[in-house]
Parts: sequence; structure tokens; C-alpha cells
Amino acid sequence: MAKLIIKLINSVASVVNSDKDVGDILKIVFIPNYCVSAAEIIIPSSDISQHISTAGTEASGTSNMKFDMNGGLILGTLDGANIEIREEIGEDNMFIFGAKAAQINEIQEFRRKGGLKQDPRFTAVLDVIASGAFGNAEEFKPIITAMKMENDHYLLGYDFPSYLEAQEAIDVAYCDTARWARMSILATAGSGKFSSDRTIKEYAEEIWNVQPARRPGPVPVAVDRLASQGVNVPHSSMSPIGSPAVPISLERLSPPGQGQASSLHNVVSASRSPTNTVFSSGFQRNEGFNPP
Repeated sequence: MAKLIIKLINSVASVVNSDKDVGDILKIVFIPNYCVSAAEIIIPSSDISQHISTAGTEASGTSNMKFDMNGGLILGTLDGANIEIREEIGEDNMFIFGAKAAQINEIQEFRRKGGLKQDPRFTAVLDVIASGAFGNAEEFKPIITAMKMENDHYLLGYDFPSYLEAQEAIDVAYCDTARWARMSILATAGSGKFSSDRTIKEYAEEIWNVQPARRPGPVPVAVDRLASQGVNVPHSSMSPIGSPAVPISLERLSPPGQGQASSLHNVVSASRSPTNTVFSSGFQRNEGFNPP
């Protein structure tokens, strides 16, 4: 079924992208082999990210958090991470549609008893596919059958009217550039909870029950040796008694870059005590420098 859906997407794309009326303003593109490199381009450039799994299926995962962090607005159901995003940025800065998780079982039972009627607009979509407008209708018959109300386990037909209303709300919001910019900014500003640092810390404390392990450092290095390696150590950073060594943290040391001189550089911060100076971040250790 998944491959057949991809086939349908590309078949629809062939028709829409070559249409003389909309082909130059509307494009459908299925990007194969989705990966981090592709995501680095797609995510920051997106205005809307759709995460439309049926509520309660927990199928809207963390990719929507990445779009949210980059200012892309979420169109989605109240499923999975969409719920967490709503808690952080507010429903006013998202476009929510569809049945709630608590309603699904009741709606499903009503559907099984024949009480639900399919929205005519959804039926029209299925009829177009069945007409052969996008290629061999017989090939796409399994999709059409699965979408019929009596087989619609994921309630796509039920959620469809609400989805269309959400799309109309998007059109209205997008025309108001100030409102859209505000929503985008607030989406990014409210996404701090989704930092991987916070996530890993909570997993470590609440699930893995592990303690952080400190990396080695600081290591005392003679001030004159730092100077010989091209590091500018201000006189004010010396201790009052002229300590002959400065403890250097080994944290965040990285391999040398191509074509860089043999030096220890990019000292970006220092914390001083009455007896020593500790340089703690932004170091890069190159060949030719070895702490004693």
C-alpha cells in the first residue's frame, strides 16, 4: 500500500505540474531518499508542515518539532508531538483539525454501524482517482477501497471537512503578513523544550538512571608555553602571585582544520580565581601542542 500511495503521489504530480493553468504556480514534488542533508534544506524553507495522523495513533513524531524550531507552522491533528508543541507555543500559533483521541472509539463504532456519511468533497476526490485522471484507475483501486467509509479505519473521510477548514484558515493567516510573522516567531521562541540537551537529561534522570560523566580537565599548562604557541594570555588573567601555570580545560578540544597553524587559539572565555585562571571553552588543539 505504501508504494502504491507513492505511485499515486507521483501520478498526481505528473498531471498537476504539467497543467497549463496552474503548472507554473503549483508543484507537487515527492523527494526520494529523505535524509538529514535533504532535511537541512527542506525544513528551514517550509512555511507549513503537515502532521495529519489520526489522533491517538502516536504517528506524528519529532520531525514536526524541527519544523517548529525553524519557524514553520504546524497543520495537524492532536496526535503525538503535536500535543506537546501546542502546550509550548499555544494553539493560536498552529492549525489544528480533526477528531480528538478521546472521540475516536465512539466515532469508529458509529462508522461500523453505518451511521457516518462521507463528505461529498471527499467522495469527489475518490471519484477523480477512480475516473483514471491520474493513470490506471484499476491500479489505484486498493486505495479507493480503503478510503470508502465502511473501510476507513483511520477516519480520513471524517477528518476531511475539518482539514479543509484548517486550510482555509491558513490562507487567511498567510495573507496577513504581520500575523504570519508573529506566529512564526512565537513558534520558534516556544520550542526551547524540544532541545536535545533537555531530552537527553530527562532520559538520563528518569529512565536510564545514569549520572553525567565529566570529560578530562583542566590540565596545568605553563603560561610561557601558551605564549610560545601563539595564545594571547592577558596580564590581568595572571594570578596575583604570578602563577607559573594556567589550568587549561580539555573540554571541547577539536582536531585541527586544514591549513591552520600549529597553535592553541580561540580562547573565548575565562573564569578567574585568586590563585589561577581557567580557560573553559572554544579551544582548538593543533599538531605541535601537547599539554605537559
